[in-house]
Amino acid sequence: MMFSFKEIISAFLILFAIIDITGAIPIVIDLRQKGAKISPLRVALVSFALLVAFLYTGDALLGLFGVDINSFAVAGALILFLYGLEMTLGREIIHNDGPDTAANAVPIIFPLIAGAGVLTTLISMRTEYQASNIVVAIALNMVVVYFVLKYIDKVEKVLGPTVIYILRKVLGIILLAVAIRLFTVNLSSLIPVR
Repeated sequence: MMFSFKEIISAFLILFAIIDITGAIPIVIDLRQKGAKISPLRVALVSFALLVAFLYTGDALLGLFGVDINSFAVAGALILFLYGLEMTLGREIIHNDGPDTAANAVPIIFPLIAGAGVLTTLISMRTEYQASNIVVAIALNMVVVYFVLKYIDKVEKVLGPTVIYILRKVLGIILLAVAIRLFTVNLSSLIPVR
């Protein structure tokens, strides 16, 4: 188990961008106003457990369908690219077409924190980062999630709508760059060299 500060920071930033807890502040506030009870500690712990479990079992799940990790990483890169476009352009590209009852059951954990984009990203990241570094990055992100949810009113007041908007755009551009790198690295491993 080798820990790399550079990998941890890089993985943290990628996950931070795709989880986008600061961009979810208005959604969380809206849910609270509608009567949703939010336990910041429970949300952080359950999300951490879910993400780590998927990080380690995602390969086995892929194996059941006969999909290799590089192919999944290319697919994940395409989804990351779409999320980056959403954040940068401010347009909804990926629609949440799940039933409202499912979204209401665990509105914060899924799809806001442990959504399809994050799960896809975790598997994609396995091709470039040590699993132990990704786990640390997940833990650090859950600490951020905990504090944002615990102090959501203060966070919104301190950052303000302008900073949240700018942060979302910058993180969107970072996601686009990461998606392009993931795509090119993994696509080249799928195409045989002659």
